Amino acid sequence: MNGKTAKPRKKGVSYAKYGYLFILPFFIAYAIFTLAPQILTIVNSLFMNYRDGLKQIGPEFVGLQNYVTLFSPDNTGSIGMLKYFGNTMILWVLGAIPQILIALLLAVFFTSYRLNIKGQQFFKTVIYMPNLIMASAFSMLFFTLFSPVGPVNQLLLSTGAIDQSIDFLNIKVSVRALIALMNFLMWFGNTTILLMAGIQGIDQSMFEAAQLDGANSWQVFRKVTLPLLSPIMIYTVITALIGGLQMFDVPQVLTNGKGTPLRSSMTMVMYLNNYLKGSKNYGMAGAVSVVLFIISAVLSIIVYRSLVKQYKK
Repeated sequence: MNGKTAKPRKKGVSYAKYGYLFILPFFIAYAIFTLAPQILTIVNSLFMNYRDGLKQIGPEFVGLQNYVTLFSPDNTGSIGMLKYFGNTMILWVLGAIPQILIALLLAVFFTSYRLNIKGQQFFKTVIYMPNLIMASAFSMLFFTLFSPVGPVNQLLLSTGAIDQSIDFLNIKVSVRALIALMNFLMWFGNTTILLMAGIQGIDQSMFEAAQLDGANSWQVFRKVTLPLLSPIMIYTVITALIGGLQMFDVPQVLTNGKGTPLRSSMTMVMYLNNYLKGSKNYGMAGAVSVVLFIISAVLSIIVYRSLVKQYKK
């Protein structure tokens, strides 16, 4: 030891505990406002619990009977859950596919170094503005525009294009088209900004190297932009899918909650809302919610794996 006393090592300061402390509020809020209601919903789906006039029926444990009822044919021979799921998917596809394609086109256009578009902040603001309008206000606007006495019918009548007013809100094709159009107008700006941020995060040298190798604009887009944009694209498609499955406000207001005509625009959440209004049937509402959750999870996994597989090619 040469007569020298070894000095004790100083312990390093561990900051890991502070990290857990900072994220603790999120987990507490998640447990109270998300996890607990989800568990309660699953529990409610196993009980018969509704109101018949002023009389409260239940809660009585019935197991999976609510799910059996949910997938049983009604008086017309159709299964309501499957019908409304089909309506929801049709409305989502009609609005989401144009939304993603046009948003991707605009994102590439505004971020192109070759075009060097001026005033990008202005265009971002204008594109995003429809997203700030409440869906109910948007629906009331379209309800007024396309009503039998609305401006659209008056314009068509005045120009001689039609002889009598068209009830756009009572025709399956036009109602679905209007719902899809409103969802497109409200959300394509948000999608555009997300994709623009993703493209701007790609190293510019990747594009320059591809152009030096003789790649044209389409090849640069397909071989460089899309693969490197895949994380944002996957996030955008999955969030759009989940939002589409939860579609409620636009068709609810436009059709006054009836899903006219003949419930062809009735979505799954509108179907869920019907159980919560009059009879307060929490058991059936819980069953619809659980099925909706499972469908969202399965479709999200399918979309994620298919897109990841496609971009890895």
